[in-house]
Amino acid sequence: MYRFLLSRQWVILTLVGLVLIPVMIKLGFWQLHRHEHRVAQNQLISDNLDADPVPVTDLTAPGRTLPRDDMWRRVTATGTYDTKHEVVVRQRTAADEQTIGYYVLTPLVLDQGPRKGTTVLVNRGWIASGNDLTRFPDVPAAPTGEVTVTGRMMADETTGNSGIKDKPGLPERQVMLINSEQQAKALGRPVLGGYIEQTAPKPPGGKPEPVPAPDHDSIGPHMAYAIQWWLFAAGVPVGWFILVRRERRDRLAAAASPADSAAEATGDGADSTADDAAEVAAPAADTGPAASGTAGSTPAEPLPRTVAGSE
Repeated sequence: MYRFLLSRQWVILTLVGLVLIPVMIKLGFWQLHRHEHRVAQNQLISDNLDADPVPVTDLTAPGRTLPRDDMWRRVTATGTYDTKHEVVVRQRTAADEQTIGYYVLTPLVLDQGPRKGTTVLVNRGWIASGNDLTRFPDVPAAPTGEVTVTGRMMADETTGNSGIKDKPGLPERQVMLINSEQQAKALGRPVLGGYIEQTAPKPPGGKPEPVPAPDHDSIGPHMAYAIQWWLFAAGVPVGWFILVRRERRDRLAAAASPADSAAEATGDGADSTADDAAEVAAPAADTGPAASGTAGSTPAEPLPRTVAGSE
C-alpha cells in the first residue's frame, strides 16, 4: 500500500527532504562556529582591556599589520599633535549608534622612545557632521605641547575588513578609512601601523566624544540559531513520516468506500425484493377465501313464473 511513494510527487518531496537535512545541519554548525568566534573575541577584548598599558612602539612599527591578538590592547604614546594634518573620517556613528558624523583623526609625533620622530594616528573621538559636508568641519582643538595619550590599539581599516567603500574625490582633509599607509603617503613620513582610539585624557567639555569601548558581554543569538537549524533538520524526517502515514490512511479509506457502497446497495435490493413479494402474496390470500365463500353458498331461489290469466 506504499506504492504511492514511487509517484512523481512523492519522489520529489523525498528528494527535497534529503537535500534539506544536510543543508540545515551545516547551517547549524555555521551558527555554532559564529558563536564560538564571538565568545573567543569577547574573551580577547576583555583580557586586552584589563591588561596594563604598554608603549605603542612595543606592539607596532611603520608598515606593520597589527596582529589580531594585539587589538584592543591598551597602549600609551607621548608626543605632540600635528593639527595641520588633521583629517576627519566620514560616515561614523556616535555612541547612540544612530547619529552620523565624523571621527577626528590627528597625527601624534612621538618625542620619546626608540622611534622618536615617528607618527602614530590617534582617533580623538566623534563630532557632529554639521550642515555642509563639502568643507572641513569645526573640530575641537587638540591639546598643544607634549601630551601623553592612552587608548586602545586598533588595526588599520580596509574595505575588506570594515565593509566601508573607499570613495575617491572627497573634500579636502576628509577620508573614508583610518589607514596608516594612506596617511603615510599623505604626510610623506613613516607612520606606525594601526591607530589609537583615545580613552585618556578626557577632552574638555566631552568634545570630541570618546569612542565607546567595544561590547564584549553579549554573545548574540548564534547558539539559539544553531539549535533551531538542528531542530528543523530533525523535523524533516518526522514530518515526512507523518505525511506518509496520513496519505496511506486516506488511500485506504478511499479504497474502502466503494466496497461499502456496493454492499449497501445489495442489501437495499434484497430488502426491496422481499417487500415486493410480500405485497404480491397479500392480495392472493385475500382472493382465495372470497371465491370459496361464493361456491359454497345456497343458490338463489328462482322468481315465480307468472301465468297469464291466473286470476
